[in-house]
Amino acid sequence: MGSFNTKYSRRGFLTRGVCGAAACSAPWIIPAHVLAAPGRPGANDRIGIGYIGAGRRANQLMGLPPEGRIVAAADVDIRRAKAVAERRHCRAYQDYRKMLEAADVDAVFIAVPDHWHVPAALHACQAGKDIYLEKPLTLTIREGRVLVNAVRQNKRVLQTGTQRRCMKWHRWGCELVRNGVAGKIHTVIIKNYPSPWEATFEAQPVPKELLWDVWCGMTEPVGYHDDIFVQRSNPGWISLRPYSGGEMTGTGAHGFDQIQWALDLDHTGPREVWCEGGKLESVVYTKPESRGRGDRMMSRGHRVRMRYQNGIEIRLEDNGPAAGGEFIGDRGKIRIGNNVVTSNPPELAKTSPEALTIRLPQIDNHIQNWFDCIKSRAKPIADVEIGHRSAILCHLGNIVRWVGRRLQWDPETETFPGDDQANQLLDRPRRKGYELS
Repeated sequence: MGSFNTKYSRRGFLTRGVCGAAACSAPWIIPAHVLAAPGRPGANDRIGIGYIGAGRRANQLMGLPPEGRIVAAADVDIRRAKAVAERRHCRAYQDYRKMLEAADVDAVFIAVPDHWHVPAALHACQAGKDIYLEKPLTLTIREGRVLVNAVRQNKRVLQTGTQRRCMKWHRWGCELVRNGVAGKIHTVIIKNYPSPWEATFEAQPVPKELLWDVWCGMTEPVGYHDDIFVQRSNPGWISLRPYSGGEMTGTGAHGFDQIQWALDLDHTGPREVWCEGGKLESVVYTKPESRGRGDRMMSRGHRVRMRYQNGIEIRLEDNGPAAGGEFIGDRGKIRIGNNVVTSNPPELAKTSPEALTIRLPQIDNHIQNWFDCIKSRAKPIADVEIGHRSAILCHLGNIVRWVGRRLQWDPETETFPGDDQANQLLDRPRRKGYELS
């Protein structure tokens, strides 16, 4: 099994500058709302939750089921962790590895930049914690298989944050496709998601509360800038190649996941990938006025195509549905996007549920499903293998643009057979101390 080498221990993490746990923001008093009551578990029966990352997305994930309780939050920007601790009456850490040592942390939400997804998840596996990992599951294809192996070996429950598997109309659309309502599917149209892009910035002073070198993680450190650190700025780390796969892995993680689910192909992937428009040349943005929509403009004209063993072709188009897909069969079309299902002819989407023989899991709360599986030890609806297989399609879309030629893909070995150049892009360079081994 792949794992972090011994250099990637907590001691090594600490010597790179992470301080220990911050003091509790409030006295440790058990309030009335955590005591047992009819329909409400007591404190000792509840699942203790820690957060790795305490920014915007983490705060959106803090509406827990009754059986969950927030006990800690960790962030390299200690201001964020302390803010959560004050609101939630829990502990704040700047070193998430220290938080993982706490006995009352049973499971963790990981909501950090993409280049930290797998390192944090591997550490959580090693610490015996169950994991809710935001999408995309990985930064690279190789990371995904390493993580799947770690989850299985450590017997952990990992839910990938592709919540559309728990949305009513996404489920309904996928059921229609699975049951052949549109006939035999031959083509799927999906949005032409942009790839990440490069940017250079004039360095700004590092906030004293932030461990910038640690935030950079496996990547070569660059000068701090707000436009890198803040996700929703222009461009923000979510658009930049060192830290992300761009919207190809952002919203694309939802869209490709729907394709895999609707086509019953969670266990495999395409066999062939190509890009109309040739190689995507890197463009470096340096001025604020040149950013914003630059990533979308850069990818326009570079339309990715994929083909599965069964002949189904995936086509990325600028007018394709975001976070879903348009499934074209020999009897019509079914379009799934943003929890809406339409069809052509319209009566396809109005098919009676009683007419369907294949039904998908009727789960309406993604986080509740994770909690239920923590207790039962069953696989959740977006298990780590499913998240990995969906993320592979995202990464293939970026890789084929960077290579600029038709590629053959083997979903069993997760390699490009006989293609050394493409295989080098299965992972990314990692600075010393952050290697996968």
